[in-house]
Amino acid sequence: MKYSAASLLKQALGGQRKWPPFVAPTILKPHYDIVIVGAGGHGLATAHYLAANHGVDDVLVLDSGWIGGGNTARNTTILRSDYLLPASFALKNFALELWAQLSQDLNFNLMYSPRGYIDLAHSDGELEHFMLRANAMRLAGADVDMLNRRQISEQVPGIDLGLDARYPISGALYQPAGGVVRHDAVAWGFARSASSRGIHIQQNCAVDGFDIQSNRVVGVATPQGQISADKVFISAASATAPLARLAGLRLPMEPINVQAFVTEPIKPVLDSVVNYNAGLCYVSQSDKGELVLGGATDGYLSQARRGSFARIEDTLARALQIFPFLSQLRLMRHWSGTADIPMDGNAIVGATPVDGLFVNCGWGYAGFKATPAVGWSMAQYLASGELPGLLQPFALERFASGALIDDAGIGPYPWRH
Repeated sequence: MKYSAASLLKQALGGQRKWPPFVAPTILKPHYDIVIVGAGGHGLATAHYLAANHGVDDVLVLDSGWIGGGNTARNTTILRSDYLLPASFALKNFALELWAQLSQDLNFNLMYSPRGYIDLAHSDGELEHFMLRANAMRLAGADVDMLNRRQISEQVPGIDLGLDARYPISGALYQPAGGVVRHDAVAWGFARSASSRGIHIQQNCAVDGFDIQSNRVVGVATPQGQISADKVFISAASATAPLARLAGLRLPMEPINVQAFVTEPIKPVLDSVVNYNAGLCYVSQSDKGELVLGGATDGYLSQARRGSFARIEDTLARALQIFPFLSQLRLMRHWSGTADIPMDGNAIVGATPVDGLFVNCGWGYAGFKATPAVGWSMAQYLASGELPGLLQPFALERFASGALIDDAGIGPYPWRH
């Protein structure tokens, strides 16, 4: 449907009462083939790909809040795949391939911007590790470069390359395909596509129990009644562990608060994403001109989604070390999300000991960038029953077998020693 400027103004002043609903109204059925718990990016992407790739549309997506109101809207929108371990790299790099065409696939502008990701090294040893990572990425087919100090200066003119800095910059790993994408557009793009394909999406409808018979899940309990299902997929970020406990499962992960910030908008000064690895601070510039910043976790367990002044001060101090001009800007707002992080810092995706019950959690800092790859792969798993190779390393059983995926050092996880 197309609108003229005059009709858009009329609709805006009239409260958009005549606009068609973005997601079709839902009358809950008593039974679905698949119930997805969590209307964030991963849950909605799974719903989209179930219908788009496999023709499975007898699906219900439930959320205790609103579409994309959790961690999907509480991150800094960064996309990258600069991981050393094959399992982590393969999934994130497949996601980068999907991001490049996703606006066209969804017919929805996700504001995808592959502006490049620069990971700064602050010692010869760290630079050597980055070279190792870059070589591993090249062997796996990724486009990646190593930048020297002169190249960094050309790419990021406002950066402080002084040798008297607290953490002098020795070089950087550069992934041209890295960048950013609009987080709420991702949630709504997947939601609209899933809804248009017949999938039911019910907001403000929490799951408060599971119907388990003979170690098999056969339904979920909600304030709007009992709903039976052949399969249940929990994809609710930090709420996944509490939900799993309702099914008698204890997942090996902990919730930790993570904050992000934006400055007042200014003219374009930064056209790539820069990660200050030693100081745990990353910076990019939004399309509105704001400088978007994030840093380390708050360092203590919490589900509160509230920030702390200590972390604000710490992150901004790190940002000023690489971009001194930030001292002239006002901080406009900050927000917080809850990272669910397992003992090896990597996700838990796949089946559980309860038949028919699947989980997707433990993504920590890496969840948003993996969104389309997780949706694509989980849709294949739920539709066919065959576990895709991309997901096999992330199985829950790895904590019993010892086949952990320890990516320490490539994400800001300061509590790990």
